[in-house]
Amino acid sequence: MSQIVRNSLVTLHYRLGLPNGDILEENFDDEPMTVQLGRGEMAEGLELALIGLREGQEDTVDIGPELAFGYIDETLIRSMPRAEFDPGLELERGLIIEFSTDNGDLLPGTILDFDEQQVRVDLNHPLAGQTVRYSVRIVSIDDANGEQLLH
Repeated sequence: MSQIVRNSLVTLHYRLGLPNGDILEENFDDEPMTVQLGRGEMAEGLELALIGLREGQEDTVDIGPELAFGYIDETLIRSMPRAEFDPGLELERGLIIEFSTDNGDLLPGTILDFDEQQVRVDLNHPLAGQTVRYSVRIVSIDDANGEQLLH
């Protein structure tokens, strides 16, 4: 039976949540997701936790900020002029909106507070600084892909 190694192509069902039981995202009732380990498609901690698992196996692991979505970086909390926001956008604390970076990437930002002049936005990942809980069920593993990529 196949076992996950570094760079394996893995098809799996997953659930992302918090240790308190809150579920943020899952695909157990949908089609499984296929990821190539080693390409940054998943949190580093989850990739490490998958190594050694076999087809059909299930596991749940708590991953700290250092291997999940990082710690909060205070330099990513920014004040922006209110005029830069769409006048029709109804701002509220906790609202997550997407911002475009200079190179066109999209970055989520959480509204912290605002007034008529300024909006304070946290550009850290919404889960930065938190321990997350991943539950997985391994559907299939393609070892050939992983071994080819190692050489």
